[in-house]
Amino acid sequence: MKKTITGVLLCVVVLLCLSCKKNPPEAGAPGKIQVVVSLFPLYDFTRTIGGDKVTVSLMLPPGMEAHSFEPKPDDIIRANKADLFIYTNRYMEPWAVSIANGLDPRKTLVVDTSQGVRFLRAGHEVDHGHGHEEHSGEGMDPHIWLDFTNAQAMVDTILTALVAKDPAHREYYTANATAYKGKLQELDKRYRQGLSHCAKHLFLHGGHFAFGYLAHSYGLNYESAYAVSANAEPSPATIAQLIRQVRKNGLRHIYTEELVEPRIADTISRETGATILKLHGAHNISKNDLAAGVTFLSLMEQNLENLRIGLQCK
Repeated sequence: MKKTITGVLLCVVVLLCLSCKKNPPEAGAPGKIQVVVSLFPLYDFTRTIGGDKVTVSLMLPPGMEAHSFEPKPDDIIRANKADLFIYTNRYMEPWAVSIANGLDPRKTLVVDTSQGVRFLRAGHEVDHGHGHEEHSGEGMDPHIWLDFTNAQAMVDTILTALVAKDPAHREYYTANATAYKGKLQELDKRYRQGLSHCAKHLFLHGGHFAFGYLAHSYGLNYESAYAVSANAEPSPATIAQLIRQVRKNGLRHIYTEELVEPRIADTISRETGATILKLHGAHNISKNDLAAGVTFLSLMEQNLENLRIGLQCK
């Protein structure tokens, strides 16, 4: 992977030089800050804070699973033309670090939104009943935006970057960021209230380990079929364990995720009779969702509704 990215970067340098000689860089909307972001949460945060003062471009193509993405030369050229290049963290997008290292700091401000956030360790389960909230590790869990306190810190980091590039509109960006953080706080409050009186406190997921932050934040137990990478194949023993957990705990639902074939969830559903529900990790959205104006907040509201169903909440 590192060799591939290095090769791509070398090719891009050549392409950039040729492009600059033959064709000047395309101009964005006049007077607007040009921003390239890696994942959907950053896209939604940035366009909300920036409003009509920014043009935000999502590097991850709509409909593509985030963990399997590799940037193309055109993506790197786009980042080189941006005023801001924003990514989540080095655990989530190691390729973004390679891109960032090749950007001209005089032109493009690189923003790592994990500054000041709380990381948890990655694993296959979060178990509050036995004090194992941060165990079974494969490094850090990169899905930091699914802790809404972390999401607020990410908003602050993006705000700081926009103000650094466009200090004339500081008050505008600050007002938008403050309003959005208020909505994240209200979302957190709804989760705490909505998940406070539930018959079950365990949810099982036939996808990759994406919801550890949600589970940790609201005192829930969580197990997944896959590890952090959606490309890693779960073992038969892991699948059998999830089937036993459904039966043992009297669970009526098993969860699947966006943009990934629900093969494992289907298997568990057939074996146990559990109904499949979706939890959206918000890494990315489909073309139809993007066209429909789906937001991070609306995805999280749908998650809350489906968690309440699965956990049999009053």
